[in-house]
Amino acid sequence: MTIKAAARPETDLAFLLSQASHALVTELTVRLAELGITPRSHCVLSKAMAGELTQTQVAEQCALDKTTMVVTLDALEHDGLAERRPSTTDRRARIIAVTEAGERVAAAADAIVALTYSDVLAALPERHREPFLDSLTLLVGGRLSTVPACEKPPRRRAPRPPVTVPQ
Repeated sequence: MTIKAAARPETDLAFLLSQASHALVTELTVRLAELGITPRSHCVLSKAMAGELTQTQVAEQCALDKTTMVVTLDALEHDGLAERRPSTTDRRARIIAVTEAGERVAAAADAIVALTYSDVLAALPERHREPFLDSLTLLVGGRLSTVPACEKPPRRRAPRPPVTVPQ
């Protein structure tokens, strides 16, 4: 059995991808907080605006588990940004409808996300940006498109809030 060595064995690909994702999502979280939404809420609003999609379909497109999707939708409904409606084709299913307020927030969030992505990609030389995005797209659409079954899937530990000292 032959094992191919990585081109650069000192490179920890999992760490690099994880760190990049964590930093980007954290930055988006800070910037979208101005609108009172999270990156997850933005994803749900954006996907739901595409048409008459069920809760399950939107959850799949946002890579959310059922419980997280319910909590996210509860918050969006509470804020008047989305609502669950009965499906016209399946009475057991619920369609996610984005309200007019939700459409306005989603549009503002789209602008924030686009600016953030532009800022992040500007850290790369211009000639590297397109190949970088193409390569990530190939990985996520190909080799990394399916997650293998795993008895104990890895979880990222939530960041701890800063400790405040009473004065």
